[in-house]
Amino acid sequence: MIYGIGTDICDVRRIRTSIERHGDRFALKILSEAEFATWQQRSARWPERGMRYLATRFSAKEAFSKAIGMGMRMPMTWRHCEIAKAPSGKPEIVLHGALKVWFEAQRLSAHVTVTDETDYAVSFVVVEQADKPSNTLAPALTG
Repeated sequence: MIYGIGTDICDVRRIRTSIERHGDRFALKILSEAEFATWQQRSARWPERGMRYLATRFSAKEAFSKAIGMGMRMPMTWRHCEIAKAPSGKPEIVLHGALKVWFEAQRLSAHVTVTDETDYAVSFVVVEQADKPSNTLAPALTG
């Protein structure tokens, strides 16, 4: 059953302005440790690609926060929501800390897609909730 849907579009120029104004502190606020390392590698080699990477992560986390219906308030935090890459290359959401505990307690799973062009990054998230287990027990077999 669908629990929530979220989408977000991010202007890459706005992210660039934030980095110019606040430096790495802005990226450290948004990115998990693993994401930050990837961002640094991409930025060192291709600065514009690093900027779009940061924008897609920002956008995906915004979309996720909308899909779970809580925005950016506890237990949702920027750094506890990580947009990782499966071995196939598919983006996936990896949660940490209290956000992970809450998400699993709700029996939720998430699907995410991200894309970017020169000036914009867009993300779409669908969160599903597993059916609640039935409280009824099957009748015992007698023989």
